Amino acid sequence: MPNRERPQDPKRFKATKDQLLQFYREMLLIRRFEERAGQLYGLGLIGGFCHLYIGQEAVAVGLQSAMTVGKDSVITGYRDHGHMLAYGIDPKVIMAELTGRAAGISKGKGGSMHMFSVEHGFYGGHGIVGAQVSLGTGLALKHQYSGDGGVCLTYFGDGAVNQGQVYESFNMAQLWDLPVIYAIENNKYAMGTSIERSSSEPLLYKRGESFRIPGIQVDGMDVLAVRGAAEVALEWTRSGKGPIIIEFLTYRYRGHSMSDPAKYRTREEVQDYREHHDPIDRAAKELETMGVTEEELKAIDKEIKDIVVEAAKFSEEAPEPEVSELHTDVLVETY
Repeated sequence: MPNRERPQDPKRFKATKDQLLQFYREMLLIRRFEERAGQLYGLGLIGGFCHLYIGQEAVAVGLQSAMTVGKDSVITGYRDHGHMLAYGIDPKVIMAELTGRAAGISKGKGGSMHMFSVEHGFYGGHGIVGAQVSLGTGLALKHQYSGDGGVCLTYFGDGAVNQGQVYESFNMAQLWDLPVIYAIENNKYAMGTSIERSSSEPLLYKRGESFRIPGIQVDGMDVLAVRGAAEVALEWTRSGKGPIIIEFLTYRYRGHSMSDPAKYRTREEVQDYREHHDPIDRAAKELETMGVTEEELKAIDKEIKDIVVEAAKFSEEAPEPEVSELHTDVLVETY
């Protein structure tokens, strides 16, 4: 019979002051980076689509702080800037990609939705809703086949959970005990429709039950709760027990994309999340109880703002790709 064991209930990660400071710094970098990206989009310096991660920072930072670069792999959808920053990738090359410059992480040819770094085991940035779930399952098969001990962290949102390929992937992953963590970032509105109106089962962590995949639900606005869940999920997958689903209850403050006025929710609701559930504010309050002063936090904010200003300057001044680049990176081999 297939495994019916359940993972242990995750507990909040007991971070040291230095660890929480690092989480705070990384979340703040994502927040300030995305704010500047929104400004550059408004100025016309970023074209195409642009999906900001503001509000959801704790998910990427908490999860990826537990991953091992060079061993594990990560794949996500098109709201991907924050995930790259959480993996320690240079903000300059991410911002340069947004502005379509040759110095960008994908040579300026992928833009906001299609970023990639084989060096970091970061496999995109995918524009097709839910497509990354099947690809992430394939990456997990690669880890299993090569015996490298790696795990694939596969992100997708509440808007992708009803896609057919998601369930085909669940079935294969469980049949083969693949080392994959399915991380559902439930920001409650997908592209603009509430989870209650779009899903007959809104408790998304239960979506793997018919495939015997265990699921847990976590506060995605608490970076320490996220890191605690990451510890449980990694222990489960690395020990050969197969896939696991984690639903992160999170919230984005901006619309689905820069072109979305987000009229499907009230200003009061958004303001309530900003004032009472913000992941960065929560971390700041915990740091203060650990003896970190307000002046120290302000100094970190200034440092982060300087990094983002420098990244924006770099992205505006870097040259655009040569016309000849239109014909490269299309096929693996040269013909």
